[in-house]
Formats: sequence, C-alpha cells, structure tokens
Amino acid sequence: MVKIRLMRVGKKKQPSYRIVVVEEATKRDGAVIQVIGHYNPLSKTDELTVDVEKALGWLEKGAQPTEAARRLLSRAGVMKLWHERRFGKPASGTDPLPS
Repeated sequence: MVKIRLMRVGKKKQPSYRIVVVEEATKRDGAVIQVIGHYNPLSKTDELTVDVEKALGWLEKGAQPTEAARRLLSRAGVMKLWHERRFGKPASGTDPLPS
C-alpha cells in the first residue's frame, strides 16, 4: 500500500519535514517514490508548500495519507479538492444555505 506521510529533515532540534509518497513498509527516512511538498513548523508563518496536482494524482491512485499528512493537506486545500473531484460536489459545510 502507498502512503503519503512526513519525512523529517533538518538539523538536530530544528525539524523540517517533506511530504512524501512512500511504500507503507518503508522506514521514516527511507526511499521515497515522490516528494510532493514541504513543511517547516519553526518558521514564523508555519511555511507549507504542496504540489496540489501531484497530491491529487496520488490520492486518486489510492494513496492513503497519515493523520499528520492529512491535516497538512487539508490546510493546503488538497483534501477539499479531492473530495469535490471524487464525489462531484462541494465538500460538506461549504454549500450555501437554501433560500
């Protein structure tokens, strides 16, 4: 099974993470299939960059994000787009109220 998860990079006590696509059995810092984003929690604005098209492509192929990766993908708007593509309608909570 293919997972979307975080891979820790950076110096000791200065973590930075890559959002990567890996085989489920791969170690945390093992071989990756593709890097789809980057997250730096120590910057003042919590720097987050995600290649939306690559992420959507992997989700459509069946890749399962871990809990932490899912939160970051949601913050980047990827999960909402994937839901809309998958079900053909806006995600719940975004529909306007009926008149």
